[in-house]
Amino acid sequence: MQIKKWAKKIKSEISVLVLASKHVDTSWYAKGAILFTIGYALSPIDLIPDFIPVLGYLDDVILLPLMITGCIHLIPDAVMNECRKKVQNLEAEPVKKQWVYGIPILLIWGLIIWKVIQFFK
Repeated sequence: MQIKKWAKKIKSEISVLVLASKHVDTSWYAKGAILFTIGYALSPIDLIPDFIPVLGYLDDVILLPLMITGCIHLIPDAVMNECRKKVQNLEAEPVKKQWVYGIPILLIWGLIIWKVIQFFK
């Protein structure tokens, strides 16, 4: 149960870091560290590739939380507190589902399926 709380906190802190990176009072080197951390998290290239058993995933489990913690320490406490409040307010709001954005994707998939069917006729 403790791991779920920790994972939820890390997820929330990533949102806080994104907001803090746009804040005026965040230093340029903290913004650079945040950009590097988020880029590393989203990058398909890891320090230790994921296909290496156990070690590939330990890289993500150990390195990313350390990088996030390091970024948090670079940001002033006032900025972090303000950004945490904003994230809490955003998480409390109900999410509006916008089906309009799904329509182009459904149309593209429909077109692909139709073309595949036409190809095999």
